[in-house]
Parts: sequence; structure tokens; C-alpha cells
Amino acid sequence: MLVIVEKTVTARTRSAQAQPCALRYEGCMTHRPRRRAGRHGPAGFPYRGRYVPTRRRRPGWLVVSAGVTAVGLLMWFFVAIFILALADEMPVPVVLGVALLVFTSHRRRRKRMRLGAAGFAPLPHHPPPPPRPVPLRPDAVWARAKERFATLRGEYAAHECDPMSVLRLPALSDVSVPSTGRFVEAFAEAQALETDAFPPETHATAFVAAVERAERAWRAARDAAERIRLSNLAPEERSAVERVIKLLTTARDSDNDAERLAAYARARSELARLDRAGVIHMPRTAQAALDVAGRGQLPA
Repeated sequence: MLVIVEKTVTARTRSAQAQPCALRYEGCMTHRPRRRAGRHGPAGFPYRGRYVPTRRRRPGWLVVSAGVTAVGLLMWFFVAIFILALADEMPVPVVLGVALLVFTSHRRRRKRMRLGAAGFAPLPHHPPPPPRPVPLRPDAVWARAKERFATLRGEYAAHECDPMSVLRLPALSDVSVPSTGRFVEAFAEAQALETDAFPPETHATAFVAAVERAERAWRAARDAAERIRLSNLAPEERSAVERVIKLLTTARDSDNDAERLAAYARARSELARLDRAGVIHMPRTAQAALDVAGRGQLPA
């Protein structure tokens, strides 16, 4: 039986948006206890999605699953017996085969993880940040600068004591050349600031800066001397210098004492003439090494 209600809004209703009419079911609703919950819902009511119908498992599936599991276990049991029997006869090949199988499977797994398996994107590789440089202590910086200055002093002394080096690079011994003059000033400054023990921090900082300037000036002076060489000499002066280089080479490589002494004597006379003319400035250390070699001793 359906009853149409004209107005359901009363004074107690606080909503002004109530519908003007509504349908209500006022029939007899009986409960049928014989109907169980199933596809019609609980207690015989129609199913409207609130209750998910369950499906009962038949006992046959349980038997089939148990049978498959038993067959698998029995198969692995026979495989284990076969491997143990084979290991008694040939233990080394079996061990090698198992090790090879484990190694190949491990490599495949690592390759899959590195390249990314199907359905999974590999994680991006972010290299670790570089370690921050640890600042050195002032005494360590000063000690390194002292070692570098000792190396620079050795290179400069080796040039000043070698007549052949002076003849090949005369601009490196001529302070009138701007690059050589700057190096001599920077070298003298660093040599004045050098101490045997670690000085105060301000003094050590000044020494390190002076050593860096001397190194830069030495490289610039050598580069300039390599470019100049004998190009600023007249043709006759260049020929005389090349003749002295040949005499010194002959005296150094000769096994005959008389020939060697004669070559040194001629080279010394030619160098004295070039020095008086202002063509080549031979340092005192190089002249002393040449005098020692000309007196019958082999040069160092």
C-alpha cells in the first residue's frame, strides 16, 4: 500500500529545502528465517552490493594441491639422492658445477639489479661528493715552500756553473734582459726571507709568496732565453760562440788528454775575447768550472 504525503515539512524541520512530497512504504515486512545469506543478501533480503558473496572451496582442490606438493617433494628427494651418489664417485666435477651455477646466478641477479628488471626503473646513480680539501698548517706550507726554493736554487746553480748552458742560453745569465732581471730580484727577495727554523706566521707567509714569485719569474726567464738564444748577436759573434761550443764538446768527449787540454785552452781564449767585447757574460762559477777542466781535471 502506497500513501502519498502532500507535505512533510513541519515547524520542527529546520531545513527550508525539504521536498514538497515523498513516498513511503507502509506495507507488512515479514522476516523469513528459512532463507540464508547468499546471493540474495542476508536473511533473504535482496543483495545490493553491501555483502560480497563467498564461494565455498570444494575439498577436491585440497587433495589436488596436496598431491602436487607431495610429487614435488619426492622429485627433489630423488634429485638430492642422485647428487649425493654422484658426488661420491666424482666429487670435484660436482663441486665445480655447483660453484659455477651459483656464480652465474649471482652475476645475473647483479646485472638485473644494475640494469633494472622488467617493470622496475633502476635507481639513478649519484656519485659521492668529492672530499673537502683539508687546509694545511702554516708550518707545513712553509716547509713545502722551502723545498721548492731549494729545487729552484739547484736549477739556477746548475745553469750558472755549466759553461755549455751559458753559451746556449746567454740571456739567462744577462741581467740586462728584463725577464732575467725580474727573476734575479725575486730570487734575492726569497733568499733574504729564508730561515732555517719556522719563523712567525707573517714572515712565513711572506716567504711563501716570495718563493711563488721567484718560480714564476724563473719559468718566464727560461722561456724568454729559449726564444732568444743567439738571435741578438751579429753573424760573426754567433759564429764565434758556436765555435766555442764545438771546442767544449770536443774537449768533453775526447779520450786524448792532449787534445782535450788543447781544446779547453782554445775555448778559454775565445771566451775571454768574447767577454771583453761584451758579447757573452760568463758567470764566475762557470769560469771556475772551465778553469778546473782546463788544468787537466775532467769536468763534473
